[in-house]
Amino acid sequence: FYFSGTVLRKNRTVPWIFNMNIYLVGFMGTGKTSVGRQLAVQKKWNFIDLDELIELKEQRRIVDIFAQDGEPYFRKIEKKFLKQVSTQDKFVVACGGGVVLDPDNIKLMKKTGILICLCATCEAILKRVSASTHRPILNVAKPRERIELLLKMRAPYYAQADCTVDTSKLTIKQVVQKIIIKVTK
Repeated sequence: FYFSGTVLRKNRTVPWIFNMNIYLVGFMGTGKTSVGRQLAVQKKWNFIDLDELIELKEQRRIVDIFAQDGEPYFRKIEKKFLKQVSTQDKFVVACGGGVVLDPDNIKLMKKTGILICLCATCEAILKRVSASTHRPILNVAKPRERIELLLKMRAPYYAQADCTVDTSKLTIKQVVQKIIIKVTK
């Protein structure tokens, strides 16, 4: 996707500006936060987890926001905080799994940075998140079926990323290296 300082996006070439942000998107359990922290260290950039920022500003956990105010409210404040973060430069931003559901969010991330989708198999995701109690979307009787459904529904949104890295069988360090190679070619 990348060639000599230039980003290729859907048959058009956009100059890569090194002061932009790197946005990590993808389904829960694909490694956005873990990879994002290490990527920021490697690049000597700042790191922010959008969900952690929301929890800090709202003074409650995401699961509680979903339970008390619903998903539409959460998506509204997610968009608000993404807009705030996008005004910064040289940030690695780990986004929530559903941030791509709003086309305005995708436009904003592409305008202010590079959009990298981390993906994984349903089995890898289930293994990584099975012990988690703070994943509101998976608080259902059949989490595997829920993951499969959401992955299928979100696939067209994740496909809009500038590039994709499958984290299923990779270490955090390997994923970071793949991203660095992709953004610096």
